[in-house]
Amino acid sequence: ASSPDEEWPEAEKAEKLARGAALKWASGVFYRPEKLEGLRQYRSRETQRNSSIQSRLKSTVQSYLEGVSAGLEQLRSAAQEVQSVCQDLGAARWALLDSADRFQGLQQMRALMAEHVQLASVVQVLPQLFSVHEVFSHTLQLLRGQHLLEAHAELMMMEHLRDDILSQLHLRGLSGARATVLSYFGGLQELNKSLAKQLWDIVGSSLQLVREDPVLFVTAVRIIEREEKIDDTLLLEATFLPPGRPKGWRQKFYQVLQDTITGAHFHAAHVDAEGPGLARHLAALQKDIVSELRVVKDLMVQCVPAHYNILSICTATYHQALTSHLQDILREDLDKQALFLLLEWALRVYHSPEMMGHPDLLPEVDVSALGPLMSPELVDQTERKYVVKVKASVLEWMQRTLEVEFKEWFREEEPETDHQGFFQSALPIIVMQMLKENIQVASLITDSLQQKVYNMALEELEAFLGRLREALVQCGKEHQKDRTIPKYYVSYLLAVLNNNLALSSSVSSLHPDAARREVPASLRAALDRTQKKACQLLLEELLLDLQPFCLQLPSHKWLAGSQLVSSMCEVIDKYAKDFAHVRKPIFTLLLMESELLVVSQYLRALMQKKMVCKSEEERGQLCDRLLQDATQLRELFCGLGLDQSQQSLEAVFALSELICLKDPALLSLEVLGFITKYPDVSDEHISTLLDLRGDVSKEVRHMVLEMMAQHPQVPPESYRPIFSTILVPMPELPFCLRKGKCA
Repeated sequence: ASSPDEEWPEAEKAEKLARGAALKWASGVFYRPEKLEGLRQYRSRETQRNSSIQSRLKSTVQSYLEGVSAGLEQLRSAAQEVQSVCQDLGAARWALLDSADRFQGLQQMRALMAEHVQLASVVQVLPQLFSVHEVFSHTLQLLRGQHLLEAHAELMMMEHLRDDILSQLHLRGLSGARATVLSYFGGLQELNKSLAKQLWDIVGSSLQLVREDPVLFVTAVRIIEREEKIDDTLLLEATFLPPGRPKGWRQKFYQVLQDTITGAHFHAAHVDAEGPGLARHLAALQKDIVSELRVVKDLMVQCVPAHYNILSICTATYHQALTSHLQDILREDLDKQALFLLLEWALRVYHSPEMMGHPDLLPEVDVSALGPLMSPELVDQTERKYVVKVKASVLEWMQRTLEVEFKEWFREEEPETDHQGFFQSALPIIVMQMLKENIQVASLITDSLQQKVYNMALEELEAFLGRLREALVQCGKEHQKDRTIPKYYVSYLLAVLNNNLALSSSVSSLHPDAARREVPASLRAALDRTQKKACQLLLEELLLDLQPFCLQLPSHKWLAGSQLVSSMCEVIDKYAKDFAHVRKPIFTLLLMESELLVVSQYLRALMQKKMVCKSEEERGQLCDRLLQDATQLRELFCGLGLDQSQQSLEAVFALSELICLKDPALLSLEVLGFITKYPDVSDEHISTLLDLRGDVSKEVRHMVLEMMAQHPQVPPESYRPIFSTILVPMPELPFCLRKGKCA
């Protein structure tokens, strides 16, 4: 069975829900007896509320019913009108079907009408078509008379007529007639060429025209702009493009202007690559470019539209043309002056107030955004070329200087002296001035070029010192053949020492920047080798004069009291007077080396086994002679200014003590002290000295040598070798100085 809810109408459902809600509300409000007193008031209020709700519901339902009634009336009226329209359409359809045959005649009428329109158009342009060749002739006359605007107007009219006809043929698909039209208007191409030639001639002379008669140049620009607008219009429509379009005359204007600038200054058949000729060429470029850019900035800019950016175009053209032009010049085999001019011009002059930074060009002309005139790679390559050329020049100059110096060594007069009496020549001044000038010149360009030239100068100075040493050796060989040649051999060797000292003290000032004046170790070594070579030759000369006296040592005549050492002192004193013509550090060095040479030769003579003491009396005489000779030599060198601490004569005093020892049994102790003081002494040296005593037994000798073997000596770094240069027995070989100072 169905539930009561399904059988109740909607109104009954609503009433039941309302009653349930009311009962729920009433049970909540009147659940206590004292609340029942307000029941009447609640009833009255709810009654009024129900009345209000019912009246609003009635009003809403009434309004809804009225709207429905109006809508039904409108639908009824619309249905009647639709029916009427359907009847009219049916009638029109039957009328059209009855008139279908008559429309066939109208189609023929439409074709005739289209043909009539075409013929009417042709009739309208017939006068223009018949006058085409006459207009061509007139236009040509205008061009010859340089009436360019009028000629261009007629030219545009003829082109418009031709293009209109070609467009109509294109739209109707009549491409076969195109060739006929183009043939009929063939004169247009010649007129275009003639006009274009005149325009480009004008543009090519624009820099002169804007100063003398700008009207012609302005006319050319106006014509170019007209053509540019026509090109833009045709390209924008993009339906039909007439022959010869787009002309692109504005782009051609730029091209002609750029070609004119480039051809006027940068297409010379040959540029003189020599210094003076290139300097004149660069100066002319500088003058012309500044002058022409002034004309562009002050005059040409006013003759063309602003969007041409004519000043920027011309500036960039000059810049790019110069870049290519400089590269072309640099491909030639340029001398150092030309390379310097190019570097200076590109890196200094170009951006200076004398050229692109000229006050008349600023601020409109700005080449900073165009990049460098020479790329960093090209600058570096050019700098290296310049350094190679300078190096060749320096080498040649130094070689000539050395040749002159070598000839002066053989003069019949002493070398020049300065205000202090020191021997010298012009060599260090010439060499240093030449190197310094080249470095200073390079500093005018870039720091990198200055550093390259500075490094080259140091390398060439080092090579020059090598050639100077070779020249000294050659001079020494000549002197060995004949000691009278050169006449003032010693004096010029002393001058070389002074010159070498001058070079050594000046080389650090070559670089203008004090922070970069570090002298390479190889150059220091070359200066030191030159000094040692000159010292060696001097000492060899001294040795030749001392040799006759040394050969007489030792001997019984010498032992008895000859004047051998006195004669040696006279020779040494004579050389010392010559040494006074060198500056103090070299003078002291020569005295030290001379004293060492004398001591070495003296000891060497004693160890030649020429004499053996036969008695204690002879040993006493030998001891006394050694002390006298050593004392005399010491006093000589001290008198010459050589401090006793700088002398080696102490070895002779120590040797005398070894000879004077009366008890041979104590020789081991004495020799131990001797070898401790002179660690370069060998077994052979000691054995020879023991032989010189003449009283040493084999047992004592063996004991001494055994003791030396047990106490090997290592010379300290500061030790000045004495005995290591003395061979026992002395072979027949030329004297060889030690390598420490003057070897």
